[in-house]
Amino acid sequence: MAARTLIAQPLTAAAFAPYGEVVSSAGRAGRSINAGTSLRVEMGEPDLLEAAGRPSLSVFRAQAIALPFAARMLERHRLGSQTFLPLAGTPYVVLVALGADAPDLATLRAFMADAGVGITLHRDVWHHPLMALADGEFAVLERAGPTVDCEVIGLPDAPWTVQAA
Repeated sequence: MAARTLIAQPLTAAAFAPYGEVVSSAGRAGRSINAGTSLRVEMGEPDLLEAAGRPSLSVFRAQAIALPFAARMLERHRLGSQTFLPLAGTPYVVLVALGADAPDLATLRAFMADAGVGITLHRDVWHHPLMALADGEFAVLERAGPTVDCEVIGLPDAPWTVQAA
């Protein structure tokens, strides 16, 4: 089957809302803390405790991919959310889809994340593994527990070519 193309759109909170949350203080109110030296801006709570889960914080050392990129698979985590925070402002692409039993191709979207903006994927959201556009490190907050929580599936009608706008 011929390759299908997805143009990576800018990552915005509104466009990404069905899939998760954009982790950024931009445009959000906060409260003064630490004797006025910091502003605390609250983000959504991670969803990590299902099936005896616990928070797990890791650093992923990502190797750069080049666009256009041929995506052939997606994964999802049914028991918890997953948060990615670039540690050195590494730009990256997020490929996501909704769907109960398999990815719903009508919801397949690609987003271009600017340097310094993180994301939290809701549980059950299909997504491609990390696609950094430069070598870099990401702090990843996810669920760990006695039940393995990573379902991998071939992307229907693969390959899907992801390219920049």
